[in-house]
Amino acid sequence: MVGRQSGRGGTDVAQERRKVGTVAYQEAGKGYFTKRALKRHAAFWSLWSLGVAAVISGDFYGWNLGLGVGGFGGLLIATIAIAIMYYGLCFSIAEMSPALPHTGGAYSFARSAIGPWGGFVTGLAENMEYVITPAVVVGAMGLLMNAIVQSLFNVGDVWWNSPITWFIVSYVVFVGINIIGIVT
Repeated sequence: MVGRQSGRGGTDVAQERRKVGTVAYQEAGKGYFTKRALKRHAAFWSLWSLGVAAVISGDFYGWNLGLGVGGFGGLLIATIAIAIMYYGLCFSIAEMSPALPHTGGAYSFARSAIGPWGGFVTGLAENMEYVITPAVVVGAMGLLMNAIVQSLFNVGDVWWNSPITWFIVSYVVFVGINIIGIVT
């Protein structure tokens, strides 16, 4: 069903409705997205620091734990399996991005391909990733700071050089940086 509806400011917004399962979607006109465009706030240094923190917490500590638990052969098999999955992920995203040119990432792709329930589950998984990743980064930074202070300053097990203390310090620093960086 295609229709015209008067939007804010008296402008006409072309709308097309389509139904997927029990949910009816409505296509918005170009003016709708122009008014609601996302502002770019991420700069070089914020993206660089996020990447470095993710690499240190995931790659640096992840390899050590993987070698200890699975051994070299187990870690090699896991690395090959993950490489194949990432290969598929990258090419899938490269194919879907021009075919489904809308914001939302994996959530919007799943919603378009599977329907509202698939989009919901995918969005929930993405949100869990975004909640768990900072916790892993803070944990790894706490362990790293504990090791650095012990090796550089030859400090033993004092209360202020425990991993828990460094977890709290890292958390406070990262939350402070985010609060300072909030733009309204």
